[in-house]
Amino acid sequence: MSKLQIHDVSVVYPGLNGGEQVRALSDINFTIDPGEFVVALGASGCGKTTLLSLMAGFISPTEGYLTLGESQISGLPRVACGIDLHDKIDGPGKERGVVFQKHALLPWLNVIENTEFGLKLQGVGKTERRERATHFLKLVGLEEFHNHPVYQLSGGMQQRVGIARALTNDPKMLLLDEPLGALDALTREVLQELLLDVWKETQKMMFFITHSVEEALFMASRLIIMSPRPGRITHEFKLDFNERFLECRDARKVKSMPDFIAMREEVLSIIHGDEVVGGLH
Repeated sequence: MSKLQIHDVSVVYPGLNGGEQVRALSDINFTIDPGEFVVALGASGCGKTTLLSLMAGFISPTEGYLTLGESQISGLPRVACGIDLHDKIDGPGKERGVVFQKHALLPWLNVIENTEFGLKLQGVGKTERRERATHFLKLVGLEEFHNHPVYQLSGGMQQRVGIARALTNDPKMLLLDEPLGALDALTREVLQELLLDVWKETQKMMFFITHSVEEALFMASRLIIMSPRPGRITHEFKLDFNERFLECRDARKVKSMPDFIAMREEVLSIIHGDEVVGGLH
């Protein structure tokens, strides 16, 4: 099965108007295994979105390379370091679905037309793409809204359409860039649970960015914490709070467990310590 691997990756952005370069990421090495739900957490400006953009193929690393299965996302030539890098990918691809903080839906299309849009671009026939779009709209609880204009939907429902659209292309992994950050607190909790149900149902690899420590602990099967710029992975934690929720279906119970609270305080102390070291206080 496919896994995502990141090898010695660094990203340096050119300075504005000939100014000093910005080293956004430095020496990133880690792997996302099939079925993992990895969440990235860290102070603002630590490079979380840059890391996701590398995985999506939106940008290329300055140093190092990334692979997904036997596909290269960016970096080295076909064969390097003994790794066969055939099926090179030079940009975004259907094997990596992206859900953005803002839904990025097309307002002139209705719900099901937005959901099947990627398949239409790929030339998939109408019957097949409608069947696939219908399946994933049902998975996210929107089976009764196929023909609704997207501008009539709430923010949470629009994000559900974005999730269904990403899943309809049957990607190997889903990349989620703070997809719940703009939602109200109650809707955010509902969609946290929905995403865990989608993860359980599809067994997709997930990479999720958030600024919320509680959300990170609740969602992640593995949590990575990144340092202030240049971003490095400084801590990793294997977690099972998401599995506990899927067993008991009581998010409040899970988030009030003593070990959840203790882990939340530990992670907060790490991030606050990094902020002080990074000069953000």
